[in-house]
Amino acid sequence: MPLLVREIPGSGRLDAISPYSYPGARVSGGPVDPEAAGLAGSGLVSAFVRDRLGEPLAFTGATDRSVVLVSDPSQPRKSRMSDRQQIRKNDAAGYEVSSLHGPDVTDAALAGFLSVYEETMRVVDATDRYFFGADYFRALLASPLSWLLTVTGPDGDCAASGLLVRSDGFIHYYLSGTADAHRRKAPSKNLIVASTDFAEEMGLPLNLGGGVEPGDGLEEFKRGFANTELPFRTHELICDPAAYAELSAGREDYGFFPLYRR
Repeated sequence: MPLLVREIPGSGRLDAISPYSYPGARVSGGPVDPEAAGLAGSGLVSAFVRDRLGEPLAFTGATDRSVVLVSDPSQPRKSRMSDRQQIRKNDAAGYEVSSLHGPDVTDAALAGFLSVYEETMRVVDATDRYFFGADYFRALLASPLSWLLTVTGPDGDCAASGLLVRSDGFIHYYLSGTADAHRRKAPSKNLIVASTDFAEEMGLPLNLGGGVEPGDGLEEFKRGFANTELPFRTHELICDPAAYAELSAGREDYGFFPLYRR
């Protein structure tokens, strides 16, 4: 199980968290009882662990956080009539989708993706940590398990673009963006359908992810293209109860873990 070990500011102690997204633990033989995992001797105050999608639980006592929306090629496709109409209008207007294998992505294609991605991050008022920069994306696209899909507008400019990554039996719709100038035409709908086609050709389900908060507008949008869902589960492991209580003293518990980092 991959974990990022971090210093707890101002304490001289350590805690751990699984990498963001769905790498989780490789499990055989069923979930582990946290009490039997030897965590008390790990030197960690706590560990926050995300489970893999569709995999056995890493530990007993999981927390259902939200759902992840999936388009499974073994089931009938799902789409809304309004989305189909918009996609057809875009097709008729000259919007076109193309794909490039990650290692073959040109500088121009990457620049188009980066432009629409950063425009979208500004629209949703994303924090600085979501602005990764060209070097990060070039490193990611060096992987043969990555692809870049691009929707060009009628004038040949980048209207929308998205990164797909294959991992753990899924095609993950990882990051995407839409140009401000094309946002009202919603070319992201064409992008998602093209991504679903791509995943079907690979014989794998497409993980569309979820919303920022359960039931929000982003989740509702993705439900229009998903034909099933999977639970997103986490584990909140307290390795050193005394240290955890000391660090969390005086903080009201709203469900964030670890409480001392709220």
